[in-house]
Amino acid sequence: MNEMISEKTLSVSSKPLRLGFLGVGWIGRHRMKAILGTGIAEAVAIADPSGDMAAEAKKIAPDAALANDFDGLLAHSLDGIVIATPSAQHADQSIAALRAGVSVFCQKPLGRSAEEVAAVVDAAKAADRLLGVDFSYRHTAGMNRIRETIRAEELGKIFAADLVFHNAYGPDKPWFYDKAKSGGGCLMDLGVHLVDMALWSLDFPAVASVSGHLMAGGRPINDHQVEDYAVANVTLGDGMAVRLACSWRLQAGREAIIEASFYGTNGGISMRNVDGSFYDFTLERFYGTSRETLIEPPDDWGGRAAADWARRLAAGERYDLACEKIIDVGRVIDRIYRSSHEAAYKAPMA
Repeated sequence: MNEMISEKTLSVSSKPLRLGFLGVGWIGRHRMKAILGTGIAEAVAIADPSGDMAAEAKKIAPDAALANDFDGLLAHSLDGIVIATPSAQHADQSIAALRAGVSVFCQKPLGRSAEEVAAVVDAAKAADRLLGVDFSYRHTAGMNRIRETIRAEELGKIFAADLVFHNAYGPDKPWFYDKAKSGGGCLMDLGVHLVDMALWSLDFPAVASVSGHLMAGGRPINDHQVEDYAVANVTLGDGMAVRLACSWRLQAGREAIIEASFYGTNGGISMRNVDGSFYDFTLERFYGTSRETLIEPPDDWGGRAAADWARRLAAGERYDLACEKIIDVGRVIDRIYRSSHEAAYKAPMA
């Protein structure tokens, strides 16, 4: 689950995987293309409340049946299901599929809280089924090189990291702004990637302390709002400082600012997006005041997490202990929200 797709040959069954696709908006269809492009799976059934979205998905998989709902999808005797529905549905749908003996690849966040995430992981363990989550940035060439560099101790002692995901736009679907359905705003949508990228790159160290500040419309959020700006400081068990920042609709002068930088006693390394792109990244090594470019675009990484899950499923893989680390990501997100909430109630009255 944690490694970039390699070129090694897997022992794959000659019989195609039978997959169902639940939610086929842009992300769902993109992941469908990536999985079907491996040649090891077929789309047996599709379910989406939008007839238009289902029709678009049928263009990719014309032989797939259209199911009326989630239960109708499961009735098709599937090996796995790909879930790309609103966040509030992820945990319950994943658990139901796993209990039915079906492996799951789910969009992030896997749950709106660490408790929900843990419940899904427990279901995967009980069913002995492969669980994957679309932490897609793990599969960029840049983040893999960062992780390898840190593991090889080439940067000396890593003492600081800065991770940023600012989006000049906000989500175009109303459920993102409904806290009950989304679980939160930009932190849940974008920040979850940053937390995962930091912890995954460092092999999931212990977290000592977490503080956060969340805002909406330039003011601290209340109990009913979702944040459009979030900053957090995470101190790891060895004293390392991790700073996170993410936002929707930031006046940033470009479409997006995405960065993951790690600093050690012997140098630094940084993956940054190019010219506001959501897809193109460079990777640079820092040596004092000089720098070296290690990786440049293009890098077709968007569907790699989904394709990797499909290959592993076809190779017969089942429950993977590594998925328990997803709970650690959920715990940090929970602590950021809790810290911001507590700080808001301690703030002096105007």
